[in-house]
Amino acid sequence: MAKLVYSAISSLDGDIADADGNFDWAAPDPDVFEVINDLEREVTTVLYGRGMYETMVYWETFQISTDVPSVVQRFADTWRAQHKIVYSTTLEHASSTNTQIERSFIPEAVRQLKQSSEHDLSIGGAHLASQAIEARLVDEMHLFVVPVTVGAGTPAHPGELRTTLELLDVNRFEGGTVHLHYRFGY
Repeated sequence: MAKLVYSAISSLDGDIADADGNFDWAAPDPDVFEVINDLEREVTTVLYGRGMYETMVYWETFQISTDVPSVVQRFADTWRAQHKIVYSTTLEHASSTNTQIERSFIPEAVRQLKQSSEHDLSIGGAHLASQAIEARLVDEMHLFVVPVTVGAGTPAHPGELRTTLELLDVNRFEGGTVHLHYRFGY
């Protein structure tokens, strides 16, 4: 059975965006980007909430050129190739290829997707990930903690379920970001 993996870039105080929705402080350094690429390369299907999809759809029209670092080009190529499932009650149509829209998040459908998939799945968007965590569907979390505090904002996990996590790995980067890899122990 495939794993469902949640990855997020977070401030030190646990937010993925500040109170105004800004996340410019979260732009990964090339070495962090490389680890993200390694994680995403293994994933063929990504589950998104509408907000995260609207942020990530940028990669659909991203212009690859010789002045763009290869690590960024690889991410764009991977993103375009992945199958994307977007959960939204308001989005009329997808703005990218390989994308389907689902009107509601149905945990049993995601369980079946995990059982039938030969490759791991990832989930993006704090609110959608929290729904999946509360349904005990998320198997692992990759949290990239950036050395900045934003004071208030969107938590990386806004849900209410208390979970136990097992630390699998820690990776420090020169720019101060720390990668924490956890397994959920529900």
